[in-house]
Amino acid sequence: MSAPQIPKTQKAVVFETNGGPLEYKDIPVPTPKPNELLIHVKYSGVCHTDLHAWKGDWPLATKLPLVGGHEGAGVVVGLGSNVQGWKIGDYAGIKWLNGSCMNCEQCQHTNESNCAEADLSGYTHDGSFQEYATADAVQAARIAPGTDLAEAAPILCAGITVYKALKTANLSAGEWVAISGAAGGLGSLAIQYAKAMGYRVVAIDGGDEKAVFAKSLGAEVFIDFTKSKDIVADVKAATNGGAHGVINVSVSEKAMDQSVEYVRSCGTVVLVGLPAGAKISAPVFDAVVRSVSIRGSYVGNRADSAEALDFFSRGLIKCPIKIVGLSELPSIYDLMQQGKILGRYVVDTSK
Repeated sequence: MSAPQIPKTQKAVVFETNGGPLEYKDIPVPTPKPNELLIHVKYSGVCHTDLHAWKGDWPLATKLPLVGGHEGAGVVVGLGSNVQGWKIGDYAGIKWLNGSCMNCEQCQHTNESNCAEADLSGYTHDGSFQEYATADAVQAARIAPGTDLAEAAPILCAGITVYKALKTANLSAGEWVAISGAAGGLGSLAIQYAKAMGYRVVAIDGGDEKAVFAKSLGAEVFIDFTKSKDIVADVKAATNGGAHGVINVSVSEKAMDQSVEYVRSCGTVVLVGLPAGAKISAPVFDAVVRSVSIRGSYVGNRADSAEALDFFSRGLIKCPIKIVGLSELPSIYDLMQQGKILGRYVVDTSK
């Protein structure tokens, strides 16, 4: 396929300072480095991490000015001089991990996301809230031809992240997994991946609308934290002794602490959500005697990414998305700050 005509400028949403105005404006189209792809981003999911990047409230500094976004799905329109294995017209995804050194201990053990030199889309590298973006050819996700790119976009972070977290919980088919924050962008996908992997799901969130939503995705039990008088007792009762694993995708510090209490003996609590400055507490005696594991789970490696996309390609995962124009992105940030996100928002970069 011949190379398409690439414009000199493009539309993007940019902020100059952390917490500053989110500006929808024209910026130059980037030139890919020798190891990079240039991707015409068609759609980009909006992640809670994008809110943290804008606020600058994590202990890792962002580049400034910054184009956010790290769930970009699009078409390859340019190849760096050293790129192999890709061609113009391929479908490609921009992930949180844009690139890594590939030489350190972590990279050699397939833990590229833990590389000290990791380059992060929408954080240290301009991301997918623009019409054209660059991605390291090694880390860019391969998306099957004919895929609905709007629905695939959230898989590139939310899907991969929860799939990796479920693997980290090390569960067996038929065991109970509790998902805290189950009706949000991450949780709604976690429910589906858990069901596809053969687990029984307890969904924890607040509100009748979220209860209906979570059960429609496959949750066997819904526990409403706004109505429950004792979350810990309710989870234990629903699972006959406690969840075998817990996936914490909420940003509630209290919810994380509760999860250590309702996980059953020899179970695993997995931390995914990253509320700024939060800490988790666990009684040492109880954790030791019950042999409870508390593990952090970051984004997946290339194999995790391919597996997560394969579940989606086989129709086992449906992304409940709402599509809005890129120019409307600032209003989505407002909804995230208010905690009013149900499912996942995806921006169409052409609007």
